Amino acid sequence: MGRLLLGSFDPSPLTHSWPLFERDRRFDLGCLFDVPIRDDSAPLADHDLLARLGVGDWQCDLADDRLTWSTGVYDLFGLPRDSVVARRQSVALYAEPSRVAMERLRSYAIRHQRGFTLDAEITPANGGRRWMRIVAAPLSIAGRAVRLQGFKRDVSSDYL
Repeated sequence: MGRLLLGSFDPSPLTHSWPLFERDRRFDLGCLFDVPIRDDSAPLADHDLLARLGVGDWQCDLADDRLTWSTGVYDLFGLPRDSVVARRQSVALYAEPSRVAMERLRSYAIRHQRGFTLDAEITPANGGRRWMRIVAAPLSIAGRAVRLQGFKRDVSSDYL
């Protein structure tokens, strides 16, 4: 079942923008696994337990689109752990309707200081098809978004 998103058809059933004051509630995944959401000075930790559960945390520096991923995100995308991945390379692995929805929500989140949640279909580099849930929010300094950060979780079994 699909939904309309900003005038185009999006087949993913979970597409939602939310205000930043809901951050703690939206990042309940971090609370469930006792993984703190990082502030802008905290390093990205490697969460092996989360990776085994199909979960990874990530950041995207908005100044240069540099990605920082935990092992769980590398595993979701079927890419070698600790490899340098350009954002355009990861975006190319999204199914077209999911890519369009993700880019629109991402732009909206940055422009309006809002978080978002999206189920997106990807084709991992090592083959197959997979659905992942993205939970993301901008990190702002002086009222300007400087980074997006969040979790990505394998939800493929929800679509079987």
